[in-house]
Amino acid sequence: MKRIHKERDRLLRRLARITGATGAVCAFLCLLVPGSASTPELALALALTIVLTGLVLVYATRGSLAAAAGVVVASVTLMLTLGSAPVTDPATVTALAVTGGVTSASIAAPLVVRRHGVLLVGASAALIVASTVIASVIAGHGLADVALSTVVGWSSLAVLGAWLDNGIGIAEVRIGEVGRAHEAERIASELESQQRQDARVLHDTVLATLSLLAHSGVGVGANALRDQAGDDARLLRQLRLGVPLDNGSNAIFSPGSHDDLLSTTFESVRQRFVRMGLDVNWHGAGQLMLPRETLDALVGALGECLENVRRHSGVSEADVTITDDEHAVRAMVTDSGAGFEPEDIDPARLGYAESVVGRLTAVGGRARVFSSPGSGTTVMLEVPKP
Repeated sequence: MKRIHKERDRLLRRLARITGATGAVCAFLCLLVPGSASTPELALALALTIVLTGLVLVYATRGSLAAAAGVVVASVTLMLTLGSAPVTDPATVTALAVTGGVTSASIAAPLVVRRHGVLLVGASAALIVASTVIASVIAGHGLADVALSTVVGWSSLAVLGAWLDNGIGIAEVRIGEVGRAHEAERIASELESQQRQDARVLHDTVLATLSLLAHSGVGVGANALRDQAGDDARLLRQLRLGVPLDNGSNAIFSPGSHDDLLSTTFESVRQRFVRMGLDVNWHGAGQLMLPRETLDALVGALGECLENVRRHSGVSEADVTITDDEHAVRAMVTDSGAGFEPEDIDPARLGYAESVVGRLTAVGGRARVFSSPGSGTTVMLEVPKP
């Protein structure tokens, strides 16, 4: 059974419990009015009222059809016992009306949502009304008010139960629609995130190599170009086969590498840029305990910064300083090259906006640039620790 249906049944049974207990108390008080019935009839009626209350509570707790049948039997017996008395005073009539229209009718709300519930409710109400008519015939006086209150009580609570069931059914449909919309949004968000990540990887690898080739590989040896082109070829093969590009590889880690050491240190950063003609002076930690996603983002952003140094600074040397504290890991990339005005960076440039800022933002980090023309550049990269 679905959880929402369990909650529906719990709500309807609580309604039955409250309604039944209220009706039982009212009927019990009416029977205690002096002169409402003879002593033997009063004792039996009080006992039947207690039994009826117990059966209502059992049904409201367990939902047993046997308990529901017991409620009907106890109500019919009480109607015949008091209704067939030679003299029926107003207090007794009120007790019978409350018993038929409130106490026994309390089970109609949870009963109507069961299989063949309408038939069960109709049959139960008909038996109680029939017992009222029989008692009226035996006693020779009318109990029309009791029969009417029984019909009204059972009908009202059955309609209330059906209305709540219908409302919960509509809510279930709406919840399902919201869930499907959320799932579709989640899939679209994940797809967009993967596409952005793929774009970053392509920018940092294939496009960088093509840029080198377009400039005839100035400053880069033939062997370095050959090795980089081989890595890019493996990356493109992954793309053709539909494999996500960022499955543990990025601009720094070779797509074909399975060396765990490279996934936990920054040594591969230095190795790549040395063969590309940029000497990287390393300062600080060489190994960091970071989640794979965070480490990949930091290393990818660091590689793009060094690529910018190689391509735009006009120098062949850069310094990387790694520091950390209990809250964050910071990587500072510094060069003494041409420099630039940070305000002049085009926000639409994929290299900085996505490969640096986008990567770090995705893992809760940030990037800051300090530079001026002729004074070199310093880029501060920061990612949080778990």
